[in-house]
Amino acid sequence: MTVQLYDTKAQALRDFAPLDPGHVTIYVCGPTVQSGPHIGHLRGALTFDILRRWLAHRYGRVTFVRNVTDIDDKVLANATDGEPWWALAYRMELEFTRAYTAIGILPPTYEPRATASIPQMQEIIRRLIEAGHAYAAAEGTDAAGDVYFDVRSWADYGSLTRQSIDAMEPAADADPRGKRDPRDFALWKGAKADEPSSATWDSPWGPGRPGWHIECSAMARRYLGSEFDIHGGGLDLRFPHHENELAQSTAAGDGFARYWVHNGLVTVGAQKMSKSLFNFILAEDVLRERDPLVVRYALAAAHYRSSLDITTSTFDEAEAALDRIRTFLERALRTLRADEDVRVAAAVPAAFAAALDDDLGVPQALAVLHETVRQGNSALDAGDGDAALRAFADVAVMTGVLGIDPLDPQWRSTDASGEASALDALVQTMITQRADARAAKDWAAADRIRDAIAAAGIALEDTADGTHWSLIDG
Repeated sequence: MTVQLYDTKAQALRDFAPLDPGHVTIYVCGPTVQSGPHIGHLRGALTFDILRRWLAHRYGRVTFVRNVTDIDDKVLANATDGEPWWALAYRMELEFTRAYTAIGILPPTYEPRATASIPQMQEIIRRLIEAGHAYAAAEGTDAAGDVYFDVRSWADYGSLTRQSIDAMEPAADADPRGKRDPRDFALWKGAKADEPSSATWDSPWGPGRPGWHIECSAMARRYLGSEFDIHGGGLDLRFPHHENELAQSTAAGDGFARYWVHNGLVTVGAQKMSKSLFNFILAEDVLRERDPLVVRYALAAAHYRSSLDITTSTFDEAEAALDRIRTFLERALRTLRADEDVRVAAAVPAAFAAALDDDLGVPQALAVLHETVRQGNSALDAGDGDAALRAFADVAVMTGVLGIDPLDPQWRSTDASGEASALDALVQTMITQRADARAAKDWAAADRIRDAIAAAGIALEDTADGTHWSLIDG
């Protein structure tokens, strides 16, 4: 067993070897909660949910940390007199949690808020100043109280994205008049007259608040230690956020992340989805219109490092694929009387495992899954119960690993369950009426009933143990 992951820093596939062979540690940059989630946020969170599930399958234990950035320039900018920044941040945090839960993303082991780790951030800043890698802005200037990372003091700055300092854009995160170099970035931001006093903490450099980048360095260290296995996030976070995290943490003496994993972005019309570009699709809108399981499948089906262009067909194709899986599982359950013991006892098929071991190859893993569904249906058609049972068990364990088992109770809402029960009662009544007509040799009546059922989009299957119905695809 060798799991390989594409390491963004190395720009190559690397064999994954956790620090502790029985315990994987992962830190993923979570949302900045200035507004609600769009589907790009869901795609990113889902990438690391599947990675976490697979590494837990391979190594047994995973500590998964996903932070909440609840103090930031954008959070303050979106606050109002009627809703202070901390209230806005909490309300938006709940929206993210609801959306994540809706598509089956497992809750993190720890989900720290930035505002709960201010002392840890100040400690890293203190170490950087003592080591000569950070400095406070001069007194008597508009930047007084700010502390900056000195990018030219750290020879490895730019190593994550392989840029030279002179080719980088200036850091637009604080008053440039307080900086020695325009590319220096803020570690601590001195209190400003136009910002609320509730967004201010005491510090050795004066009252203020943390810069964005120092927040993740402090939280990762606090919850996972000075060195951990994987740092994840969206491709758009590589620079400046992750570049700056890496520089400040390593300059402070920490090993920090051993592997850097980034997911590709969601696009609309081949353009990056972004709140700043106003071309985003809100998660709540998608989840209102589509089955959450369909959303999960659609966002997971492309390779995690590729861009995913969202169209209506993206969700239509996912729905059709899930219908094929669901139809087979339900058919197998009816025919074989398979139970939960079969599902639990099954091992992951070798080809499926090989696909996920190869840089989380979900498209290839789904191909194995659908081929197994095809083989299972063929076995049922041929009356080969043993082969069909093996296929059922394999499909059940594969969908379980990916979190897309359509028979899992988590995907059954109360309303949907009630509707399904009502529909089943109606169809079963018509099936009984058709059986009575056939028993009376009233073939015309039996055909009329079957035609009425078919016109409603329902297919009947006559078997040795009775007649069963299913919805017709499309």
